[in-house]
Amino acid sequence: MQCRRRFLFSGAAALAALAAASRWRPLAAAPVEAGKPNDNFEVTRTDAQWRESLTPAQYAVLRHEGTERPYSSPLNDEHRAGVFGCAGCRLDLFASRTKFDSHTGWPSFWAPLDHAVATREDRSFGVSRTEVHCRRCGGHLGHVFDDGPQPTGLRYCMNGVAMIFTPAAA
Repeated sequence: MQCRRRFLFSGAAALAALAAASRWRPLAAAPVEAGKPNDNFEVTRTDAQWRESLTPAQYAVLRHEGTERPYSSPLNDEHRAGVFGCAGCRLDLFASRTKFDSHTGWPSFWAPLDHAVATREDRSFGVSRTEVHCRRCGGHLGHVFDDGPQPTGLRYCMNGVAMIFTPAAA
């Protein structure tokens, strides 16, 4: 019995360490609103209105700081010219020319459009990271890391479910 308990405990600890190391968080987490009590955004809705206007997966990521499974978003393989925008309020966030394959399983960009995103410190999992959110509606998009390509050296690692893609006009 003690051997089984030790196995279960070590398995749970290994899973938690893997989640923290890979920066992956399941879809359900603390709500965005709880972490941003004094923020005033241009686009605001009640929780019921957000639930009605978003899919369950979009709601979990944008409003509750969840993370989609790696390699699950079609936007990870989107290579056409165009713009990636917020699924919550449709604000343009990233130009396709800044997208690159980070081999992480999430759409990655080396720079956002001007005045598109805002950041804040995220201390979940006992690690300090920089959360990226839509500056207009406050929706959680992902995180930014300093291991990206030039010219910025940044990797904006975004949840595809939190974004929409608009192809460039032909």
